[in-house]
Amino acid sequence: MNRFIPFDAIENARELGGLPAAEGRTVRQGLLLRSGNLSRATDADEERLLRNFNLTEVVDFRFPAEAAKDPDRVIPGVRYTSLSTLPQRMIDGFSQGRVGDEQPTNEQFAATLVHYATDPQAQELARQLYPTILTDPLSQQYYGQFLRIVLDAEGGVLWHCSQGKDRAGLAAAFVLAALGADRETIVADFDLSNTGFATPLAMLSQKVRQMGGDEQALKFIGAMVGVSTENFSHGLDLIDAQYGSLTSYLAGPLGFGPASQQRLREKYLR
Repeated sequence: MNRFIPFDAIENARELGGLPAAEGRTVRQGLLLRSGNLSRATDADEERLLRNFNLTEVVDFRFPAEAAKDPDRVIPGVRYTSLSTLPQRMIDGFSQGRVGDEQPTNEQFAATLVHYATDPQAQELARQLYPTILTDPLSQQYYGQFLRIVLDAEGGVLWHCSQGKDRAGLAAAFVLAALGADRETIVADFDLSNTGFATPLAMLSQKVRQMGGDEQALKFIGAMVGVSTENFSHGLDLIDAQYGSLTSYLAGPLGFGPASQQRLREKYLR
């Protein structure tokens, strides 16, 4: 089943509706939506968000400079919340030009990614992205706030970062975990971003091979253009080791305990 939603100008958009969750139930359709940013959303996209998803909440996980560069389209009647879940040291690394968090839409940016694919420091920054976010107290606070927004929403919720893959992917994982989805479902949803960005991923991977790039260089391209499902799985292992389970992690540092998780299931499962 193709889970991607073909908006005019909102990339990597898909909803959680229909995914399996706790007690053999499934996520309700038309309420929980993840995507790339809304800066280029068209009139038709806006109309569809309001009609098909009864959109009332947008949560933007980008850091301020990202959001200022490509501000979201403002949709009347929708509340916007900015929660910069990328820790400052990662922002500093991106800002220094080593790596980026945008789709390679032009030759200059693509060349930058290819150039840094063989840089050990850039490779390590990519490997540390998820562990750094998952263990950062402020990021944890913001993701907990996000879950409470989802719980209290009066209509549909859309959350995004730049491309809707890493920070938005973690948010989706937290929602699915709270709804009782198993690890296989959570990982599969996260990995689906690689399908959404398959074309640029293949193009830049080929360029790195032509440069003689090794496996680590190719993994860097995979993480920056798509998502590293391997790194994400390691992040889940880290959570299991430190907190016992993903739901315990939600209840602990994210402050979204069993009672809130149960209320979320009552609201969003059928």
